[in-house]
Amino acid sequence: MFYAILAKTQHSRKGTHMKINRILLTGASGGMATLIRPFLADIANEVVLSAPCDIADISPHEINRPANLLDPNAIAQAMQGCDAVIHLGGYSIEGTFAQVLNANIIGLYNLYETARNTGKPRIVFASTNHTVGYHLQSHTIDNTAPTRPDSLYGVSKCFGESLAQMYCDKFAQQTAIVRIGSCTDTPKDIRMLSTWLSARDFVSLCSTAFIIDHLGCPVIYGASNNDRSFWDNSNIAHLGWYPQDNAEIYAEHIEKTNPHKDTNASIRKYQGGIFTDIGILKE
Repeated sequence: MFYAILAKTQHSRKGTHMKINRILLTGASGGMATLIRPFLADIANEVVLSAPCDIADISPHEINRPANLLDPNAIAQAMQGCDAVIHLGGYSIEGTFAQVLNANIIGLYNLYETARNTGKPRIVFASTNHTVGYHLQSHTIDNTAPTRPDSLYGVSKCFGESLAQMYCDKFAQQTAIVRIGSCTDTPKDIRMLSTWLSARDFVSLCSTAFIIDHLGCPVIYGASNNDRSFWDNSNIAHLGWYPQDNAEIYAEHIEKTNPHKDTNASIRKYQGGIFTDIGILKE
């Protein structure tokens, strides 16, 4: 059934791939979504943009379907006719417990319940490196490393990873859990030379997750092919995702313009960086 929704097209890097008919992009008004939107036309015929408000300046292949993650009916309308989901929606920084609870726990549950009742489209779930933020920068870890969240935000994403796994085991809802590092146009500081994820590498990961014969529910570190990476993705090599970009090409510029700017010891010690130095935020 899954392959009936795909149409073969040309891929600029690897010959051919299967193009998704319609993808739902949640959190479509956010910075990461804005960054990846120009690349999504390469992997999908249509992209449904979903955020609490309408998105301006949409392209011909894009469709506006506003939805708040706390509104299951709105999510169901946004997901209608979609064959895959890139879930970037939610609270993407450290916040109060109420902010994190509503967006990243209740909202995520609503998304998964909708998917379960809407044909189980494959999901790319934007988890975060902050689920393992208290591992040392001097250590390289893989996806078997225990979670060590550095924030309430990181804790909420640990919940999301567990929720995704439960829905996979119980309902065969397949998800790529992507522990995103730093998805920006270019790396901005020394730490990002290890954590940077380019937009095109992320979109190629989404394409891989959507077209592979069996996905399951793997945990994947969302980082480009960086020389200084903290993370080892060898356990998911069978997926066939090969990031092409490397933050190292920006190293000389960053080291000249932003040389070891982070003087706080914990920021330089732990993989989570600044998140390890943020206290609990009150209402």
